[in-house]
Amino acid sequence: MRLGVGLSRAMDYLERDGDIDSRRMALLGHSRLGKTALWAGAQDERFAIVISNDSGCGGAALSRRCFGETVERINTSFPHWFCGNFKKYNGNEAALPVDQHMLIALIAPRPVYVASAEEDRWADPRGEFLSALGAEPVYRLFNKTGLGVAAMPKVNQPVGDFIGYHIRSGKHDVTAYDWEQYLKFRRPPFPARDFTRATR
Repeated sequence: MRLGVGLSRAMDYLERDGDIDSRRMALLGHSRLGKTALWAGAQDERFAIVISNDSGCGGAALSRRCFGETVERINTSFPHWFCGNFKKYNGNEAALPVDQHMLIALIAPRPVYVASAEEDRWADPRGEFLSALGAEPVYRLFNKTGLGVAAMPKVNQPVGDFIGYHIRSGKHDVTAYDWEQYLKFRRPPFPARDFTRATR
């Protein structure tokens, strides 16, 4: 995802700007950019917090669930979004060697937030929740609390600590409710150096 590389180049600049505390940068993306935020956050440990809003297939949703937008559907509609090898799994998600909970786990031990919308079934809210839940064991390796629940929460009832999650009422969008949860999450943000692999 070239946009992920672009986000890292933006961070390169922000680190040199004396008016900005680059150790406290939160990375947020919605929909396609929610996929990009997860990828960039997994690749670049300088982002202190990563937030994925309604990212769906290729983002937070488990691909192997084959619910809503599938691998074949996304590769057909947006063939330029992923590498050619991803097309091998069109209609063959069970053969995927990895799934999206592993992408979220790569962000550990830094905080990550996954958000869904009740009416955005195309993005598979349950699959997004299960992916966040599936990343918990890696966070536990770092003595970090994850979601703190085993079952998907009710609508508009956020959960979690180092892994945050909510499903809100409404459609595929970023709303004031979403922003309110993000601003509360892990506040105040901790410097990225407190979470990077270099300090493990």
